[in-house]
Amino acid sequence: MTKALAVLSLVVLAGCATTAEKKWAPDAAVAAARYVKPGPKQVTLFTVVSNRSNAGAHSGLLINGSERVMFDPAGTWYHPRLPERNDVHFGVTDQMVDFYIDYHARETYRVVEQTVTVSPEVADLIIARAKAYGAVPKAQCAKATSAVLAGVPGFEAIRHTWYPNKLSDEFATLAGATRQVFTDNDAPNNHGVLMVQVEDDVSPADNHP
Repeated sequence: MTKALAVLSLVVLAGCATTAEKKWAPDAAVAAARYVKPGPKQVTLFTVVSNRSNAGAHSGLLINGSERVMFDPAGTWYHPRLPERNDVHFGVTDQMVDFYIDYHARETYRVVEQTVTVSPEVADLIIARAKAYGAVPKAQCAKATSAVLAGVPGFEAIRHTWYPNKLSDEFATLAGATRQVFTDNDAPNNHGVLMVQVEDDVSPADNHP
């Protein structure tokens, strides 16, 4: 790890956890769920956008480094197979990524997926910062996600913001950033998708690019 990364790794990021939901899965569960996606190390920003107003509704961050985790600050998605510590979900396979997208994409919302390839050191630094951030209060998803990314080498364009769309616009300027948009015709109240996902998690997985 470079000196700059080593210094950044010492930065303590603290969310205002007084009104956040704190979770702390046991070590054994986190270790058992550990998953690493083969291939390049990548950071993916998910932005949930209203189809009615085009306003940004949520930000989440998928990081594939020495392990693959989802930082979903103040998010409502979960899966019983994925242990969670505050807002970091562990063991995120491609099937779980598909579940995450399916949960958020519905008649009233679309999901924008933006990905950049990074070095292993940068990926693990971002994972460490996500783990250190702590539980995130409601409506602070973009604030937390931008704080985790801001100042990381290669992410100099990312500034602290409360707005998911602003974060998405800045992420789009990163070198090599790719973009996909996912839509779905599910009903606006999509909470029933969680139950379906629990029942369907033995189906063929890992079809996500």
